[in-house]
Amino acid sequence: MAHYNFKKITVVPSAKDFVDIILSKTQRKTPTVVHKHYKISRIRQFYMRKVKYTQQNYHDKLTLILNDFPKLEDIHPFYADLMNVLYDKDHYKLALGQINTARHLIDNVSKDYTRLLKYGDSLYRCKQLKRAALGRMCTIMKHQKQSLEYLEQVRQHLSRLPSIDPNTRTLLICGFPNVGKSSFINKITRADVEVQPYAFTTKSLFVGHTDYKYLRWQVIDTPGILDHSLEDRNTIEMQAITALAHLRAAVLYVMDISEQCGHSITEQVELFQNIKPLFANKPLIVVVNKIDVKRLEELDDEKKQYFCGFESDGIPVLYMSTLTEEGVMDVRTEACDRLLAHRIETKMKGKKSAEIIDRLHVAVPSKRDVKERPPCIPENIKQKRQAMETDTKKKLERDIELEMGEEYILDLRKTWDLSNPEEAYDTMPEIWQGHNVADFIDPDIMQKLEELEKEEEMREQAGYYDSDDSMEDEDMKELRATARQIRNKKKIIILESREKRRVEKSRMPRTGKSLDRQRMADEMRDLGVQIDTKGDAHYARLRSRSASRKPLKRKREESMDTSRARSSSRTPRDKSGVRDEVMAKKARKIAKKAQAPRNRDAKKGEGDRVILNMKPKHLFAGKRKMGKTGRR
Repeated sequence: MAHYNFKKITVVPSAKDFVDIILSKTQRKTPTVVHKHYKISRIRQFYMRKVKYTQQNYHDKLTLILNDFPKLEDIHPFYADLMNVLYDKDHYKLALGQINTARHLIDNVSKDYTRLLKYGDSLYRCKQLKRAALGRMCTIMKHQKQSLEYLEQVRQHLSRLPSIDPNTRTLLICGFPNVGKSSFINKITRADVEVQPYAFTTKSLFVGHTDYKYLRWQVIDTPGILDHSLEDRNTIEMQAITALAHLRAAVLYVMDISEQCGHSITEQVELFQNIKPLFANKPLIVVVNKIDVKRLEELDDEKKQYFCGFESDGIPVLYMSTLTEEGVMDVRTEACDRLLAHRIETKMKGKKSAEIIDRLHVAVPSKRDVKERPPCIPENIKQKRQAMETDTKKKLERDIELEMGEEYILDLRKTWDLSNPEEAYDTMPEIWQGHNVADFIDPDIMQKLEELEKEEEMREQAGYYDSDDSMEDEDMKELRATARQIRNKKKIIILESREKRRVEKSRMPRTGKSLDRQRMADEMRDLGVQIDTKGDAHYARLRSRSASRKPLKRKREESMDTSRARSSSRTPRDKSGVRDEVMAKKARKIAKKAQAPRNRDAKKGEGDRVILNMKPKHLFAGKRKMGKTGRR
């Protein structure tokens, strides 16, 4: 398998979680009740099912882990070596082997205890055999604690690795640390690699993608490599060495001409000679970076000789600056072109190309005689071509823009074709009062306006607009007066109709004047009624009696239920509209009958729930059998 998706590997649980998951699933998915009066065959079957189900769950989970993790023999050599560098393939294989051994041990435990359960002679003995089988399986899994934790860490790290396709078109960037590799990949791709002014900022492989000639190109940024033996290189450097060794790509060896990376040009050339065997059968380009700091002309003759040696060996040397972006795209174009040519040349040397070429036949026409027949061009075509060559080229707006530079301003009105060229720069509204002015423009508006003015002058001269009140005859005046009377009569009828519909109720004023006995006596005398003076004593006696009765009345009012207090002038609701006691009794009976169906549900409120079936069949129909439990 050339390309592997490490992000699809399932999560590896810890040993404790593994045991909890399996035992919980066994408890949920298998029957849980067994009785003494069952036949011994049924009891054996009950516990054998528990053991087999647990073993099958362990087997499936462990098989999934073993299948998800990549086998180093089945994947591309680049991935195999990269995993060896990052995780140590011996440790990795040992962890997977222990998981495989645990799977076989659990299968053997299940076989042994299933055989013993076939000869169990009591419920107690079968139950103890089941407990022993599940306990041994869980003990085996607990012994795999370190392997499971190691595989989970490997899975997390694998999921963070970049997705690299070893067989696609690839540009591989390598060199000393801090020479500008990450800056270069950020310029030509959409990758966002961290760039810092110190060494070993990039600690792993980074992948970006760019487009060239309608093709997708993969650009890989490798960590920096130092010039020492292979045994002394650390894990970060070995990732770059692995990529150089296994990926079929165009190699860009980046050098820092300014020596700001902390390594001289001599050291960079020595590193190039050291890892040169890794560049075999690959397009190679030496890229000189940071020419904005120092140019090639500023170097001494000894250092210049290094670059001349590259060119004499047939290795192209390109110059760029990732800061000013000078020459960056030229480097990308040259690398892509060389890789395309190399891939075509490799395919032409293969066996498949020979088979395809044998199927092709290119037809070459043969001459019918020895006579030469040069192409004939008519004279008029020749004259037209000469005229086109001699004609001066029309000056385009783009040419004017290049000439003027920053002072150029795009002017579209200078080409407008108007009857009066001076009106070209007049300010005109496009939108006026929410409407598009162009929708209402009439090209003949001025001519129509002159005709309309002439027509108006002729009407004024003819006296069309002269008004004369005497022209209105008497019939018209009478008609207007009649219409006015009809409108007034209609208003009166509407007002009278409204007054009839309105029901007037006699109401006593809530706040009246206090009744004064002396004033009332004076008014009665004025009306001719004789007032007895003895009534004063009688009035005083009545007043004292009413004062003595006030406390008793107040006590009676306080003893009444305030919650049922109501106005004395309003009829109670249960007696409103009722003619007599017989009718009231009948109304109460009808109300009681109407309430009965609602009382039958016995709902206390919105939160109450009616249980229509008090005995669900699946809970009370009988004991559970040994059959399927899917409906649970």
